[in-house]
Amino acid sequence: MSLWDRLLGRGALSSRQIAKDRLQMVLIHDRSDLSPGMLEALKDEIIATIGNRVTVDRDKVTFSLEKDGRTARLVADIPLKTDKK
Repeated sequence: MSLWDRLLGRGALSSRQIAKDRLQMVLIHDRSDLSPGMLEALKDEIIATIGNRVTVDRDKVTFSLEKDGRTARLVADIPLKTDKK
């Protein structure tokens, strides 16, 4: 389950895990200078741009911020819909 699924309530998590995930997101946002609103706008723009060329399964799109040492990384999992002939 991705962080976005957890934040959007698509899975059963303990309050401890939810608090931990939220704190991690706050720390990543602080270190990367991305506000939650900016991150959401970035997500929408990425989906729209890719959607101009291929059909995107928007219900299954997940984005997460991962931290590795001093590096923050935006990871996107964007499933594409295939046209069956």
